[in-house]
Parts: sequence; structure tokens; C-alpha cells
Amino acid sequence: MKKIEIIWRELLFQAIEKKTRRFTQKELASNFNFSTSTIFQALKIPRNMGAVRVTGRFFVLEDPEKLLYHWASVRSIQKDVIFTGYVNLPIFEIEGNMPPDVIFAGFSAARKILGVSPADYDKVFVYTKNIDLIKRRFDFKKGRGNLIVLRQDPFLPKYGSLTTIPQTFVDLWNVSDWQAKEYTSALKEKIDGLLS
Repeated sequence: MKKIEIIWRELLFQAIEKKTRRFTQKELASNFNFSTSTIFQALKIPRNMGAVRVTGRFFVLEDPEKLLYHWASVRSIQKDVIFTGYVNLPIFEIEGNMPPDVIFAGFSAARKILGVSPADYDKVFVYTKNIDLIKRRFDFKKGRGNLIVLRQDPFLPKYGSLTTIPQTFVDLWNVSDWQAKEYTSALKEKIDGLLS
């Protein structure tokens, strides 16, 4: 994931899940150990589209929805895929056999966030920094990939064992399976409720 996306994820997480919309570039740069020019670049497009309003000392995420849809449209989840394999097990069993340090994404994260499954799903997405642990836990067969492993950025673990609500939405927006639309619609409803 690009550095600017890491910043967008943080802004959206703070706005949607923590109800914080006011930030300073210096504080963000310090929290992520990024240069202030990286933060400035991350704010360029959101600022131009009116999602972010910059004042002298701080900036405000005025329109989280605009930034969410922008991130969804430029995100390339495929670039983060480091392994795809087929496991001949039910989906919940695949999820249950995951090493403890994986971060659930996609349908699995959405189901936990929503508390329900808007549709059945047949793929498990996880982020990890140790793919070997996953490869040792499963017996991979020939077949259509149902376990997709994604490269974990160093800041993802700070959000817990699931991707954030905004990242779950954005990742699923970039999945072509028919179920993804059901899940993004349900997540959008949840996001609207959190923002109101």
C-alpha cells in the first residue's frame, strides 16, 4: 500500500470510527515517521476535491465520504496479493485455522464488523507479514483460489485483528466477486450511520 493510502486510511479511521476530523500535518508525520512533504502529497487530491479543508495550524476532513470513494477508485488490491491458493475446507474452517497474527480483511472482516453476512462468500482475504506460517497450516490443492494473502504494511497491526471499516470497504470495492457489492452496500450503511 502506498504511503498516501496509509494516511488516507488513518484519516478515515479517525473520522469514521473515532469521530475525530481535525489533524495537524506535523502530528501525522511524526506518528507514521513520514516526511511532512508525504503528508502534504496525501492531502493534495482530497484538498482539491473539497474533502479536506486546510487552515493555518491544522486541517479538517470535511467530507470523509468523498475521500472514501476516491481511495476506493484508486486502490489496487491486486498489487498487495502475495499468494493465492485453494484449500478444500469450508470458509469458516479456513478462517478458524489462521495463525493468530493475521489481520482479517475482505468478507471475513466485513462479516465481523457488520455482525451478519449480507451474502455467502467463498474467499478468505488476510494480511500477514509471515506467509510461511499460513503455508504450513494448510494443505493446498489444485483449484480456484479461495485463500488470498495480502502484503501487510507496518502500520496495519495498530488497528487490531481486522482491517478498519474504511479499508474493508475499499478493499471489497476492488474485488470482482458478485458478493462484494452486497458487502460494500452494507458497510456503506454502517459508515453513514457512524458519520451521522
